[in-house]
Amino acid sequence: MLTPNFFSTTFVFPILNLLVFFYKIFLFIKIPGAFGLAIVALTVVIRLILHPFFKQQIETSKKMQDLKPHLDRLSQKHKNDKKRIQEEQMKLYQQAGINPASGCLFMIIQIPVFIALYNTLSLFLLNGNATKIISQINKVLYHPMLKIQTIDPWFFGFNLAVSPAKSGQWYYYALPILTAFLQYLQTQAMTPSSPQTSEVKEERGDGKTSEVNKDGKKNGGDDFQKAMNTQMKFIFPLMIGWFSYTLPVGLSLYWNIFSIFSIMQYRRTNSK
Repeated sequence: MLTPNFFSTTFVFPILNLLVFFYKIFLFIKIPGAFGLAIVALTVVIRLILHPFFKQQIETSKKMQDLKPHLDRLSQKHKNDKKRIQEEQMKLYQQAGINPASGCLFMIIQIPVFIALYNTLSLFLLNGNATKIISQINKVLYHPMLKIQTIDPWFFGFNLAVSPAKSGQWYYYALPILTAFLQYLQTQAMTPSSPQTSEVKEERGDGKTSEVNKDGKKNGGDDFQKAMNTQMKFIFPLMIGWFSYTLPVGLSLYWNIFSIFSIMQYRRTNSK
C-alpha cells in the first residue's frame, strides 16, 4: 500500500505525513485522544483546502436552479429544434456567468483526496500487524522527528480501530445512527428548493390528481427530479450508515467531521 507511485507520492504520502504531524503535536501537548484529534485536524485542513471548489459548486448549483424556469420555457418554445435549445441555453449560461462543467469540479478533485484519506487511515485502522505497518509508515515520513513507535487508537472511550459491528459494546451502535443522520442533513442542505411555478391540479381517471403547468403540460420531469431527490435524501444516508457500522470508528469520525463542515457551508452559502 506504501509502494511509491504517482498516486501515493502525490496524495497518500502528504496526507499521511500531515496526519502523523498532528498526532505528534497532540502527543507533545499531552492531550488525551491524540490520534482522534489528529483525524479531526486533518479533516479540517482538507476541508479548508477544498473550500474554494466547494463554494464554486454550491454557487453554480444555486444559479442553475434559479435559471431552471427560463430553461424550461426555452425547451417548450423550441421543443422541435434541439440545436436551437442548446444555443439559447448557452446564451443564458453566459449571461448568468455560469460554466456548467464547473459544478462537477469539486466532485472530481475530491475523489483522489477521499481515496488517499481512506488509504491513509486504513494503514492505522485496518491492519493487524501494527509493528510492520508502523515500520512502513516511518520509511515514507518526510522528517525523522515525525517517526512513531506506536499508535493509541482510543478516543473518548471509543477504539478507533474497531467497527461498531465487532465492538460488542452497545454505545458503538450510536455512531452509525449519528453518521446516517448527519448525512441526511447534508443531503437535505445541498438539495436546493425548487422554484415556484404556476401549476394546477388535473384529475386523473383513477380519482387522483397530477400537477400540470400553466401550458397544460404534465410536470413529468419535475416529478422525476423529486423522486430522485427523495431517494438521495433517504437511501444514501442509510448506505453511509451501513458503511459506518461495518468500518472502523476512525473512518466514521473523519466522515462525520466532513459532513458537519459541509452542512455549515451549504447553509451559509444558501442563506446569502
